[in-house]
Amino acid sequence: MAAKKVGTLIKEARINADMTQEQLARRIPDLSAADISLAERGKATLTQAQLKLIAKATGVTQASLLNAAKEGGSSKKASSAKSSSGSKSSIKVTATEKKLVELYRAADSDTKKAAIKLLKGEDSTAGMIIEDILESVQDMFDGK
Repeated sequence: MAAKKVGTLIKEARINADMTQEQLARRIPDLSAADISLAERGKATLTQAQLKLIAKATGVTQASLLNAAKEGGSSKKASSAKSSSGSKSSIKVTATEKKLVELYRAADSDTKKAAIKLLKGEDSTAGMIIEDILESVQDMFDGK
């Protein structure tokens, strides 16, 4: 049961990171796309080291995958794992970071994918807009 939950989390994280199973497998040593597929379906159990690498590659917290792997299936155990991990892994965020998280959570799937591409530097649209703005400002200073 825990393997299936971990698999669901892995698949969700991979899709949100806009990665294929093959792309994710390339970032994890000794793991193939077939292994990722088996893990996502709850048919294979991954090591803690592999889960940590998957978390890093997909941008989710390591604790979310590791805690899911440790859960035995009882709802009482699941809720205590969530509450204990919340206090251990809490971090301070700025108001801007909090707003970004709120906007990201409210966004649809396509918007989330576009935001990830932008943050990874894979989307040049923002760069082009900034270049246009800088050129306009420079033209203003040059008297054009």
